[in-house]
Amino acid sequence: MIQIAVLGFGTVGSGVVELIDKNQDVIRSRFPEGIHVKYILDIREFPDSPYADRIVHDMKVILEDPEIAIVCETMGGKEPAYSFSRAALEKGKSVCTSNKELVAAYGPALIQTAADHNCSYMFEASVGGGIPVIRPLLSALTQEKITSILGILNGTTNYIMTRMENEGMSFEDVLKIAQEKGYAERNPEADVEGHDACRKIAILSSLVTGKTVRYEDIPCEGISKITTEDMKYARAMHMAVRLLGMSRQTENGAVYVRTAPFLVPEEHPLHNVSGVFNAVFVHGNMVDNLMFYGRGAGKLPTASAVTADVLECARNIGRHVPVKWSDEVLQLSDPKSESRQFFVRVDAAEKDLALSLFKAAQEVRAEGLEGEFAFVTEEQTEAEFERKAASLSTLKNRIRLLDLEK
Repeated sequence: MIQIAVLGFGTVGSGVVELIDKNQDVIRSRFPEGIHVKYILDIREFPDSPYADRIVHDMKVILEDPEIAIVCETMGGKEPAYSFSRAALEKGKSVCTSNKELVAAYGPALIQTAADHNCSYMFEASVGGGIPVIRPLLSALTQEKITSILGILNGTTNYIMTRMENEGMSFEDVLKIAQEKGYAERNPEADVEGHDACRKIAILSSLVTGKTVRYEDIPCEGISKITTEDMKYARAMHMAVRLLGMSRQTENGAVYVRTAPFLVPEEHPLHNVSGVFNAVFVHGNMVDNLMFYGRGAGKLPTASAVTADVLECARNIGRHVPVKWSDEVLQLSDPKSESRQFFVRVDAAEKDLALSLFKAAQEVRAEGLEGEFAFVTEEQTEAEFERKAASLSTLKNRIRLLDLEK
């Protein structure tokens, strides 16, 4: 039996332990040797847990036990997760993680450490929760030239957008409900300001290019400025507002990456992805379009992805499962040179000025909204739009339109 340790007994960590116990028969049908959780590292005690006897408080116990072959890091954050993961890899123990912050910041270094010590560093659960997307990119699609990735990568923001869209609720009211349901943290900044989705598209972009796409280099916007009025206009245009992470090769071969709210036309498959669900839309030059869809977060879906990595590592004890991701930083294309259309709202008093600035503007009307002028611009670069919009003193909001042909 393969002995493993779980670092962190929170939502995901407890899910991993529960899944391995409950699905042991399924696991053994595919891996007859079986998997057993020997240790659970946490600073807390869990006297009422059926796994209380496995709780330890000192990482040295895990590092110095030769029986432990695999470590599941489900702590979150950079430290002590990085130090613990590196120490385990240096002992030849494979590490599986759901920690997108750690993977985005230190992925190449930890992959190299694993390679140096004949073990593996795996992170399927860091993007898309229970959706298998990283493994297909690294195995089933290795023959493809992946030209674009477009995804709804954060369940919290998608839940908020969906309820605002369907029920006319304000951002603040839906956020409060999301926090009560446990979909959003008490401090929701990482979700609602787009940082979580930004880290995930950085990871996917890095895996596709084989180089490091730093999330700090990616233009990142969240959903906190989206209003119920925006949703009404979106519905009038037969579109939906979705927070998207996008990564694509431009015509000159550069890589463009951004995280921001977009208006998604109803013809696009991502338009109908609602609630806490995530979806990743991938285009390969031969296979064409693929979409991976499912629960992007949650205790058991994420635990399922972590456990899938555990089984992969268990099949490769003493060997390194390679991941092509170097520490060479990829220089991204200038985001201001990207061309697209924009949806814009200003006070009605500035209609004439807006029309003089955006000569091909198409007016958008929504029932019950008076006193403002809403329109869709002609296609133009981000830089050109910013220059023109700077003249509008009553700019209420602007949202990018997703181009179906890009």
